[in-house]
Amino acid sequence: MESWIITSKTIGQRIDHFLNEHLDLSRSKIASMIKDGTILCNDMPTKANYKTKLNDCITASTYQVKTLDIEPVKMNIDVVYEDEYLLVVNKPRGLVVHPGHGVKSDTLLHGLIYYLNHNKDHYIRPGLVHRIDRNTSGLLVVAKDDKTHQFLAEQLLDKTMNRTYYALVHGVLPQAHVLVDAPIGPDKSNTKIMTVNQARSKPARTHFEKVETYINSSLIRCKLETGRTHQIRVHALHAKIPLHGDPQYGHPLDADQSGQYLCASKLEFIHPKSLKLMQFEVPLPEYFIEKIKTITHAK
Repeated sequence: MESWIITSKTIGQRIDHFLNEHLDLSRSKIASMIKDGTILCNDMPTKANYKTKLNDCITASTYQVKTLDIEPVKMNIDVVYEDEYLLVVNKPRGLVVHPGHGVKSDTLLHGLIYYLNHNKDHYIRPGLVHRIDRNTSGLLVVAKDDKTHQFLAEQLLDKTMNRTYYALVHGVLPQAHVLVDAPIGPDKSNTKIMTVNQARSKPARTHFEKVETYINSSLIRCKLETGRTHQIRVHALHAKIPLHGDPQYGHPLDADQSGQYLCASKLEFIHPKSLKLMQFEVPLPEYFIEKIKTITHAK
């Protein structure tokens, strides 16, 4: 579920237009979700032409999967932090976050349901606040109740939740810091792939910073201003520094197609109860370090 609180900046927008700006979904899909009641305004079904009012709470069940219907799966979950409101996990490369796109079992969500409810007296429904791709590793925050989920989702929307990634890319940035401000949308010929596309796109901004430079490759730090599907990977390709190992957006001559070398290594947000700044960081995973060694020793 994703949620937003309408502020003075977004008053008076048609709700379907508002959602088109904030969801990576087609207009027809959003219209269908409004029609079938998946989109709610102040906990009530709404209409596409409804115009937003100050402090309206809009919620969208974007995953459309009831966690009660998902079979718990026991798996090793790297829990970095946990309290009664939320947990922060370090997702490994290769693990899908939630069911969809042909993947119905053994996702992180299956594992979280087991972890949170095994031998417990009451059911806890894990709320995924944000996502990372299957072959991206790193930090995710998960809410344990709807109020916490909404609080964290608002931070994601107003850009007070900070997410920092490290990526291993082909090529070198032309300067220490590069801002890629280029809209992203589905590719015309293949909707599973995203591209910089003016016709069917949504605003997207990514900051790239040099960390280390190797022979024809670099380690860069990536910070998101927006959260479009495959954003870092698409913007890296657009900036002519495609990620190592990326089978969709990588270098065409890259022999390594094992998956993008991208790690969500830092996460910062305000805690819903204490209102304190929470900061988490994980080191680059071993497969990432080994790839860097391979690159630095290449002739």
